[in-house]
Parts: sequence; structure tokens; C-alpha cells
Amino acid sequence: MTASQPSGSRPDPGPSQGAPSATILCADDYAMTEGISRAIGELAAAQRLSATSVMVTSPHWPATAPRLAVHRGHLSIGLHLNLTLGRPLGPMPRLAASGTLPSLNRLMAWASLPPLVRTEIRDEIERQLDRFETGLRFPPDHVDGHQHVHVLPAVRGALLDALVRRYGGRPPLVRDPTDRLSASSARSPARAKAIFVGLLATGFARAAGRRGLPLNDTFAGFSDFRASSSYADELSAALREPGRRHLVMCHPGHPDAELARLDPVVARRRMEYDALMRDVSLPSLIWRPSRKADGPTLAWPRLQD
Repeated sequence: MTASQPSGSRPDPGPSQGAPSATILCADDYAMTEGISRAIGELAAAQRLSATSVMVTSPHWPATAPRLAVHRGHLSIGLHLNLTLGRPLGPMPRLAASGTLPSLNRLMAWASLPPLVRTEIRDEIERQLDRFETGLRFPPDHVDGHQHVHVLPAVRGALLDALVRRYGGRPPLVRDPTDRLSASSARSPARAKAIFVGLLATGFARAAGRRGLPLNDTFAGFSDFRASSSYADELSAALREPGRRHLVMCHPGHPDAELARLDPVVARRRMEYDALMRDVSLPSLIWRPSRKADGPTLAWPRLQD
């Protein structure tokens, strides 16, 4: 690692030598609120998304699952692991003693979690995977984390082991939020945030790779969420210099009172929705699955075959 390359960022391998690329545009937070779920469903129907990640801890999930399932033929649907918002699905007497999940800062502060807390996290991961499958009747196509909690050292081992144990024959893609340093500088207006998450994710890609789990090889979508900035410009930058499996996260939604109570990103979600819906070129720029709605989970290693 050179002095100019922060820990957690990918080394820059240079140009892709003409290798085909697939840009996976993924909307996070499905089921967090009714307005977010409705917006994501509309964008999926308009061919403006490749994927969405589901927050199954939300009380909206059971009712919104069938509405999402109708898009599964052309949408990767994954678990948005949540350990920092609202209530867990089961008892966590040490990590969530009040019945409410800890903030991200508090979760990160537990640099070395005692075994009993790690067991609570492991059990909650299993509960969220179970609830995802109950809602959709299929395993997740991909897995990521709300506020990127899936890459935290206290979480990643339990998550990656669970994915191998449950889905070893056809594993989901696991989001790697790190990127090549030169590319992330060009693609993200929130470079400091990208570097910070990269530091948290140090070693995550190696740990997933050792277990045979597929990963994206480039990543974009970090934002400072300023309502005054142009999301259309941010999206254009995020699509630059894609790798062979380029994952771009986004956060569209229809704002409502519930969202304002739960999350600081409110008006910006409508801006993202509007920009994605207006972009008539987007369906030709992004990858989308092609399978029957009741087809098998995606075979990520064959994505570019």
C-alpha cells in the first residue's frame, strides 16, 4: 500500500482491457416506508433499476413483499441487513437492551464485542434472512447493509458464514463498498465518506473471497445528500469507468411523515426518484436480470458469460 492509498481502498489495476461491464443500479431501503416502497416499485416497472435491497425489520415488509415479487423477473432483490434502525426481529438484551437497535456510532464503538453480543448479531442475521425468505419465498439475490453495517468487523464473519452455510451452492452477491482510489475520486462528490467506509471495510473483500462469495468489483453512489446538488450530475459521474461488475447505490423515494421521523434524508429521495424517472437513456445503460418471476436466484459468476 502506498502512502497515497488509504486503507480499505482497492489498488488501481488500470483499464479493464475492453472487458464487458455490467452496471447494477441498486435502490436501497425498500420497505423502510410506504413512500420508498412505492417509488422503487414505480422505478422498477419503468426499467430504471437493476436491483433493490429490502429492510425486512420494517413493519411494512410483509405487505409490500408481494408488490415487489412481481418485478423479480427483471430485478435483483436482496437483503438490506439492518442493525441500526428501529427494532430487531428478536431479543437482543445486550446490544438492544431497550428494544431499539443502537446507532451506527454506538455499534462501531464496540470494537471488540464480547461473545454473547456476537451471538445476538448472528441470531439477528439469521432472523432477517428467514423473514426475507418468508416474504418472497426465495433466497436473496444479493446482500448489503443499512449504513454498510455488513462490513463491520463485528458483523462480517457471522454474515459471511451464514451466507455460505445457507446458500453455498448458489450464493448471493455481497456488496463491497470499496473502490479503486482513482475511480472513486472521479465518481463521488463525497470522497471523505467513501474513504471512511473503505477503512471500515478493510479486509472485507478478502474475507468474502475466501468463502467463495461473489462481489462487485467497482462501486459508486456515495453522496453528501445535499438537496441543493444535482442528482442527475451525481448519477452521471457514478456511471463512469465501470468495472466488469459495477454496483451503484441510490436512495429514491416519495417523502412522507414517516420518512421524516426515521431518516435525515428526505427531500433528496424525491430528487433521486425524479432524476431516475426522467432519464430515458437509463434502461440502456444498466444491467437487468432476465428470468421468470419464480425463477432461481441469480448466478453471479456467469453474469458476463
